[in-house]
Amino acid sequence: MHLTVLALGLAVMGVSIGEGILVANIAKAAARQPEMFSKLRSLMFIGVAFIEGTFFVLFGLSFVVANL
Repeated sequence: MHLTVLALGLAVMGVSIGEGILVANIAKAAARQPEMFSKLRSLMFIGVAFIEGTFFVLFGLSFVVANL
């Protein structure tokens, strides 16, 4: 169980870093081309959804593995 908590902590750290990099790069791109902001925003939401989805899959699997 303790390794499960460690794995979730590492996953949360990875998700946070990934989302930070994504949002920072979207902000840079929007600063360079403000007319593309609406398209970039939709791409950012899709990217964040995939990053969060990966975390929730790991979250669910950690409970499955912990109960084996």
